[in-house]
Amino acid sequence: MENDLITNLTKKGNTMSKTNELAGQIKSHFGDFEDNHEKNMAGNKAAGSRARKAVGEIKKLVTAYRKASVAGE
Repeated sequence: MENDLITNLTKKGNTMSKTNELAGQIKSHFGDFEDNHEKNMAGNKAAGSRARKAVGEIKKLVTAYRKASVAGE
């Protein structure tokens, strides 16, 4: 699914919308991270796993964002 998203985003014609869409997804995952991090600090170990997963997704999206940003998309 993520590869399909990146493929669709790399097609020409989606100039600034690529970076905006990626930024929105990064913000969404960061919100998930913050929520789950707080729960993890309160002792919920499952929330720690979800927080790490959200950070992994952010890492993937940041890479795609950097590529799109450098390309002026």
